[in-house]
This record gives sequence, C-alpha cells and structure tokens, in this order.
Amino acid sequence: MVALSLKISIGNVVKTMQFEPSTMVYDACRIIRERIPEALAGPPSDFGLFLSDDDPKKGIWLEAGKALDYYMLRNGDTMEYRKKQRPLKIRMLDGTVKTIMVDDSKTVTDMLMTICARIGITNHDEYSLVRELMEEKKDEGTGTLRKDKTLLRDEKKMEKLKQKLHTDDELNWLDHGRTLREQGVEEHETLLLRRKFFYSDQNVDSRDPVQLNLLYVQARDDILNGSHPVSFDKACEFAGF
Repeated sequence: MVALSLKISIGNVVKTMQFEPSTMVYDACRIIRERIPEALAGPPSDFGLFLSDDDPKKGIWLEAGKALDYYMLRNGDTMEYRKKQRPLKIRMLDGTVKTIMVDDSKTVTDMLMTICARIGITNHDEYSLVRELMEEKKDEGTGTLRKDKTLLRDEKKMEKLKQKLHTDDELNWLDHGRTLREQGVEEHETLLLRRKFFYSDQNVDSRDPVQLNLLYVQARDDILNGSHPVSFDKACEFAGF
C-alpha cells in the first residue's frame, strides 16, 4: 500500500509525515506526538487532527476511531494538530454569564452534558442552546397584558392570540446533532441556555436552587413576553407570586 504524505501543522511548525492510509486517527495522533516535540504541549486527550477549509463551517475534526483513508485525504494535504478545547460563553436566563471550556469536536448533545454538569443541572437532556439574534419589534397586539384586558378572557380570541405569538419554535435553537463549528458559532458569541423539553416534573429537584431559579425565570419571562398566553385572572395570580 502506497504511503500517504501529509503536512502536519502545529502552531508555526509544519512537518511532512508519511502514514499508511489505513492508520487510525488515534494512532496518527500518537505517531505525531512521538515524532514532533512541539506536539507534547498538553494531555493527548485535549488534542486532535483538524482538516481546515476556506469556509470555517466546513472544517472538520477527524474522529479518533476512523481511518485516515475514510476522509479521502490526498498527498500534500495539510492537517492541523491542535487543541480541541475552546471557551464558550453561556448566558443564563437570570442574566448571568458563565465561561465554560468545551470540546470543539463534540456535537451540541455531548457538549450539553459538560455544560449542565459544570453548572449543576442533572437533567441535561431537557436543555438546549439558543443562538440569540436581533429580534424585530413585537406587535403591540401580541402581548399577554395589553390595553384591552377583556381580550384575554375570551377563549376564542385567546386561540387566535396564540397563533400570533412568538413561541419556542421560533427561537434559533442549535442543532443537537452538529458541532458549533458546523453551525458557524464563533468564540466571541454568547449562547443562551434554556429548557426546551419538559419530559417530567419528577426531573425537577425541589432542593436544587440553580434549576428552580432557571425554571422560574423562564416561566416568568415567557408569560411577560407573550410566548405563553394566560388568562387575565391567571396573569394577576402569577403577578402576585
């Protein structure tokens, strides 16, 4: 089998190395660390091989369990041996912002496990990340409490109101099956952590102040901004709470 000649870039250092096309990515990383001193900058688990592209969204991390020939590499291709960790700013619904180190090669699903664990949320599968974009000014007629309060007492009008309201479906949720890079999320961006799925109230730990506060803020804001329409009487009751 003809050897595959690849350029391995580590910072400002570029070395040409020969690999068997059937070499697993995990083994290729090990060989790189053995032959290039600059590759010994940290724990092996923090680094990986990255195939860059002119379009940042198309750059991909090579999976450790796949062979080099899976990626149809050609002689002369340049691979980056680089750190997979990147800082990610997460904004909570109460306005606080936390910076968490995440694995750039992981999908959003895997990343949420890390994020929720660092924050102290156990039911990570019910949460998701929202990419915040500039929203258009909301129509005056699509709020929960407006000038005509009797509108919300009429069930038929309430249904029509629901159709006009901004719902969770309109939020710019990130795709759980793709990486941040594939979705064009840059390091300077701040993502919103929000509960998306409500499987069971049993998943809510009444002794967990972090989760209770997030749920309270999300429920409060959804009522106030009209995402969750309620009757006038209920609105007054919630205002009392």
